[in-house]
Amino acid sequence: MPHDTPLIATIVAGLGLAFIFGALANRFKVPPLVGYLIAGVLVGPNTPGFVADQELALELAEIGVILLMFGVGLHFSLKDLLSVHAIAVPGAIVQIAFATALGAGLAWMLGWSLGAGLVFGLALSVASTVVLLRALQERRMIETERGRIAVGWLIVEDLAMVLALVLLPALAGVLGGEAQTTETPNILALRFDFGVWGVIGLTLAKVAAFVVVMMVVGRRVIPWVLHYVAHTGSRELFRLSVLAIALGVAFGAAKLFGVSLALGAFFAGMIMSESELSHQAAEETLPLRDAFSVLFFVSVGMLFDPTSLLSNTWPILATLFIIIIGKSVAAFLIVIAFGYPVATALIISASLAQIGEFSFILAELGVGLGLLPEKGRDLILAGAILSIVLNPVVFAGVARLKPWLEKRSGKVPETVEAVPIGPATEPGEVATTTPVASAKVDDDTPPPTKLTDHTILIGYGRVGSLVGQSLKDAGLPFLVIEDSDKTIAKLMADGVETVAGNAVKGEVFGAANAAGARRLILAIPNAFEAGQIVLKAKAANPGMLIIARAHSDAEVEHLTGLGADKVIMGEREIARGIVEQVLEGSGKPPANDPEPDAPPAAA
Repeated sequence: MPHDTPLIATIVAGLGLAFIFGALANRFKVPPLVGYLIAGVLVGPNTPGFVADQELALELAEIGVILLMFGVGLHFSLKDLLSVHAIAVPGAIVQIAFATALGAGLAWMLGWSLGAGLVFGLALSVASTVVLLRALQERRMIETERGRIAVGWLIVEDLAMVLALVLLPALAGVLGGEAQTTETPNILALRFDFGVWGVIGLTLAKVAAFVVVMMVVGRRVIPWVLHYVAHTGSRELFRLSVLAIALGVAFGAAKLFGVSLALGAFFAGMIMSESELSHQAAEETLPLRDAFSVLFFVSVGMLFDPTSLLSNTWPILATLFIIIIGKSVAAFLIVIAFGYPVATALIISASLAQIGEFSFILAELGVGLGLLPEKGRDLILAGAILSIVLNPVVFAGVARLKPWLEKRSGKVPETVEAVPIGPATEPGEVATTTPVASAKVDDDTPPPTKLTDHTILIGYGRVGSLVGQSLKDAGLPFLVIEDSDKTIAKLMADGVETVAGNAVKGEVFGAANAAGARRLILAIPNAFEAGQIVLKAKAANPGMLIIARAHSDAEVEHLTGLGADKVIMGEREIARGIVEQVLEGSGKPPANDPEPDAPPAAA
């Protein structure tokens, strides 16, 4: 048995230290990703002690990027993607051009060549996939309009960088670097010297070919494979099939068509989303996705040399200014110019105010081609680390800036007009009305509801929708807190009052009037998030009845320990229903309810 195991050592050291420092960061109210980056610095070559394998760490991080984009694709459809192309395509192109010009200007001030300025500016113009998606996921924005615009913008940037990586070797001689003959990365392995337009045409043709193959062949093959494996009844095979499709399509897209691994994974997820099994597929990839995305931040930290903060202070600050201020201002003005609300423009700006994996690839290629000096690569790495660390601060800053900007622009988000709900009133009665939605999705501070003595229902998925329908049939007043655009639109059409947003946010939960509510029903499957809401509910209304759902005894104990009055475990209820059916068929009386203190059905 070999004892020289750099892969295992890298995983153990990376995840172990990431857990320790992530937990410490969380303890001090700092985003955990800061702890992950510190862990990477400690196992990197620029600090004393154990040094992890940098190449292996980067490859492991790439798996995290693949699984993240695959998960995003599972929540997307082609219709969603096309719905934002009018803003995502021109917006990303203009923003890339503006940031590249700023980077080239800084390079000129530092005395670098035109080629160095071009590479440096391009590296500063493209946002990190992992950071952007993690930020949107933490704020439950992936399925909102803002999330779709950000992801569409990201895909355009991805395609632009693929084109840049192909063009730079062909143009290196003209730009002052080492001229090289570009080799196509597809299966034919042809060498060509078609000139710049030939390179562009071939690259676009390969991307188009990949899209056609996925739309025509993948649309039929991938769902069929999923359904076939699901019918075998093996959860292990199903999990394996999901991972094989995600990684296989991503790898094949890169090798056969020259597109990025992330883009290939996104299309695989988007095709798989058309299957009814897409929700289960997303759940199966979640643990691996989280683990490998942590390794991404560790791998970024390994690249950072802390001493560069002292040796290149002013150039680093200038680089950071371009990434956080220059790009953000450009993105904000572009989104506003297209007529979107201030809240949307601010979220897009904050999402793009960082750089990551593509920037590293461009920097390494630029140095290898003799275009970019090594100092430029160091500035890009420092800018990436600092912008990732500061990204949560940027999000907090735009949240504070939003009310002021809305007031200055005069574009205060509108609420939806009240409409009648419930049965027709008798003669002489006053018809009751309620706002269908308390606020647009783009409004982070929804106005409070006028309901009292009502039920607050968190989540309107498979469980929440059944609960909501029962409440509606019983004539009990209730409102829903939901953050999915599609679900909110359906609730509005059905005349159900809705607070748009994530219930974990204080302003969203506060809009539901928890202090005047009678009961709270948590229909969301995430026990950790549900626990935070339970704490908020108990603080607002200690006498409120709280009913939650769970998937394990540990989750039941966690939620009841935080104050939930009743926690329903799905597996236990299924077992109880089966036993009742068996005993009823055998003529034997059903066993006593093991939980006699359960609240009555009306609760």
